[in-house]
Amino acid sequence: MNQQKILAACDHTLLLQGATWDEIKVICDDAKKYKTASVCIPPCYVKRAAEYLNGEISVCTVIGFPNGNMTTATKVFETKDALANGADEIDMVINIGMLKAKEYDYVLSEIKEIKEACGDHILKVIIETCLLTEEEKIKMCEIVTESGADYIKTSTGFSTAGATFDDIALFKKNLGLSVKIKAAGGISSMEDAEHFMELGADRLGTSRIVKIVKALG
Repeated sequence: MNQQKILAACDHTLLLQGATWDEIKVICDDAKKYKTASVCIPPCYVKRAAEYLNGEISVCTVIGFPNGNMTTATKVFETKDALANGADEIDMVINIGMLKAKEYDYVLSEIKEIKEACGDHILKVIIETCLLTEEEKIKMCEIVTESGADYIKTSTGFSTAGATFDDIALFKKNLGLSVKIKAAGGISSMEDAEHFMELGADRLGTSRIVKIVKALG
């Protein structure tokens, strides 16, 4: 798999709490230079980034991040606000407590409401695999498939662990054909990135891949 194919699958990401506009601008410049799929950035920078990129690269942002236990109304408002500011793609965090309580209708309804707010914009559903049992991961594959969301995503990168090869294989086995996969969190080498894609990941949430390519000159 060539380097550019991997870069083209990357959501070039900076979501740290202390991220400044100057740092976000570097992410945008690198995304343009290396032709990544998108930049994934905090909501407060979406408007500036969208204006700065002027359609050259998609702008992705996060909703209900990183814990997911806001009200549905809050998440829907965040989504509409982000889209109004120029976001092209939305990565939302599920309500993990509701999933663990087996309140599946709540989890499904929330994703559906956010997808409705997204319209034709891409919605990725972050399920935070490191906090889930295998049964819960499989259940989320079913819920995301039913919801009409575009992607299932492994991780926020802010919990106890990130993407694993086993989780991507599990997703591939249990998702409907309409749902794509985003591996995120802890992807630290070109070899790992390639293997995630070979297993079925369509997107990679990472900051390190571009850094690796930059270091290679």
